[in-house]
Amino acid sequence: MIIKKAALDIVCGVTSTLPKTGQPEIAFAGRSNVGKSSLINCLMNRKNLARTSAKPGKTQTINYYHINDELFLVDLPGYGYATANLQVRSKWGKMIEDYLHRSEDLKAVFLLVDIRHDPTENDRLMYSWIQENHYRPVIIATKLDKIKRSQISKQLSAVRKGLELDKDTVLIPFSAETRQGRDEIWTIIDNAAGTVKQPETL
Repeated sequence: MIIKKAALDIVCGVTSTLPKTGQPEIAFAGRSNVGKSSLINCLMNRKNLARTSAKPGKTQTINYYHINDELFLVDLPGYGYATANLQVRSKWGKMIEDYLHRSEDLKAVFLLVDIRHDPTENDRLMYSWIQENHYRPVIIATKLDKIKRSQISKQLSAVRKGLELDKDTVLIPFSAETRQGRDEIWTIIDNAAGTVKQPETL
């Protein structure tokens, strides 16, 4: 997709009512500091529209980024932030659950995991949670540039094993630095959102 326009259009907090956008929504879930903001910035060809932070747990809202006035990339709150108290973590979890369960326009869900580490218990729970809401998540293994090329196959296998993925589940290695994986992710988004322009038949 050629990005002509991208803007943070809607921000929902704990007490907010989820909007009915009437346009395709593509959601991104992942634990704190996994690189969701960097991924979304890369997809939008923007440097800092989605705010990145070295401090985990910064995203405490559901952020809707409007792309070309035709679809939304939805950044869900990061989970697994260990130093957040239980009450705060519970609220974030409820926000994610409500969104997955109630959004009428959600077309696809991407789950981000750090390729450098085995999936955490929170990653496994989120994967199951997404499936229980009747979505088949695409897995993005972030921070690809942080490991050696010789380690990639081993780490991708560890992700598949850790999440107990079946062979048909899409797993995309991604780097915000090199942009590897960006085009593949956009192809999936376009197909899910119906933004691929089909050739006219004669």
